Amino acid sequence: MSSTKQYLDYILNQLSGLSDVSCRAMMGEFIVYYRGRIIGGIYDDRFMVKRAKSVENMGNIVSEIPYDGAKEMFRIDDTDNAQLLCDIVKSVYQELYMKK
Repeated sequence: MSSTKQYLDYILNQLSGLSDVSCRAMMGEFIVYYRGRIIGGIYDDRFMVKRAKSVENMGNIVSEIPYDGAKEMFRIDDTDNAQLLCDIVKSVYQELYMKK
């Protein structure tokens, strides 16, 4: 099953509090970027982000594989909470891409 444009639009609307969020369609799914870096994607209408310790305890988060052969990611179930989604995206970006 592929993801719908409606679900993508919903997630992008929830992330509208962040500047520089973009996406790219890829094989029926969507890759989500923040500040030019991949932070996750939408797979089968599920918003998933790369695994980062800083987000393990932020809301209802489940670890699962987005598609066969992929690494585990965090599935974010509480997509109605726009502030939480923005905080998660910022945390993933900071942990994985900011030099310490």
